[in-house]
Amino acid sequence: MAFKIATDPFVGRLAFFRTYSGRLDAGSYILNNRSGNKERISRIFQMHSNKQEPIDFIEAGDIGAAVGFKDIKTGDTLSALESPIILESMNFPDPVIGIAVEPKTKADVDKLGMALAKLAEEDPTFQVRTDQASGQTIISGMGELHLDIIVDRLKREFKVEVDQGEPQVEYKEAFTQKASHREVYKKQSGGRGKFADIVFDIEPADEGKVGLEFISQIKGGNIPKEFVPSIEKGFKEAMKTGPLAGFEMDSVKVTLNDGSFHAVDSDQLSFELAAKMGYKAVAKAAKAVILEPIMKLEVLTPEENMGDIVGDLNKRRGTVSGMDDRAGSKVIKATVPLSEMFGYVTSLRTLSSGRATSTMEFSHYAQAPQNISENVISKAKGNLE
Repeated sequence: MAFKIATDPFVGRLAFFRTYSGRLDAGSYILNNRSGNKERISRIFQMHSNKQEPIDFIEAGDIGAAVGFKDIKTGDTLSALESPIILESMNFPDPVIGIAVEPKTKADVDKLGMALAKLAEEDPTFQVRTDQASGQTIISGMGELHLDIIVDRLKREFKVEVDQGEPQVEYKEAFTQKASHREVYKKQSGGRGKFADIVFDIEPADEGKVGLEFISQIKGGNIPKEFVPSIEKGFKEAMKTGPLAGFEMDSVKVTLNDGSFHAVDSDQLSFELAAKMGYKAVAKAAKAVILEPIMKLEVLTPEENMGDIVGDLNKRRGTVSGMDDRAGSKVIKATVPLSEMFGYVTSLRTLSSGRATSTMEFSHYAQAPQNISENVISKAKGNLE
């Protein structure tokens, strides 16, 4: 099981792995069960803090680092070619906060791209994307501190100075009820036209389902079979930009009930576009909402500061879920929307004269209140304009 990918200035990319059974010799081939491809492990090292010791083989129970591979990611199971097996992988939460970064000098553009790609490979909770509307590079992670460390590493390890924008919360969107819709796409522009007609139901996905749940109920060739995958592709693509503010949708269920086609004018692209237009048009009827990330917060504080800290959490729309004692201090457990937590560490120091500490981790997504949703949507529209 590969549990960490690191970049070493001398040997290149290292995959740290633990051997659960058998023996692996340096120079031999193994099977990566995620990709289905075979990989050659050219050298194996035993790691000693700041130095590596080359070894000829590794056996069950040992931890080593391999070099010379093409495509190994964190959580991959590597096995003998003739006996594939998948060990339980780690689950990594989606990023909840993003900032825009750009290099201070034009000369660093390529260096920044390569550095971010290396960091994203090492850390599965860190993601890099380009914003379609603004063309900016957005880096996303698990919190303010996470992104501060990434920016610091860019400077120290990769010698790239960057300017960064304000932190932005990674909202999501979801449909809350079932709605039916008919979308007819027609275009006539001299010569061959475009035509597609689909009738579908759209609703929240079943419990535990992620991504697009697509069901086709087409009977009797109302829509030819070869066009159905294009409709599915259209909905899948559309989910990447929600209808309210352009945020991604995690899960949607679509049932394709009926439709019609034109023998000459219908093609795969027409049906794909009809799906994308139908998705946007049905948003109001399916009651699309904005979801915001909610964080689990734990604060360790002296008893005399407890009242102030709880009062501050209430102001931040927090919900206190419990209080305990630990080593003479009080522990406050709460859930708080991430959008209210920027700069919290500084406020906490002020409230407790520097004696309280806090830890925060992602909990879940929940529907944002009306006023917050309206702000997010108007801000998104403003950015697009």
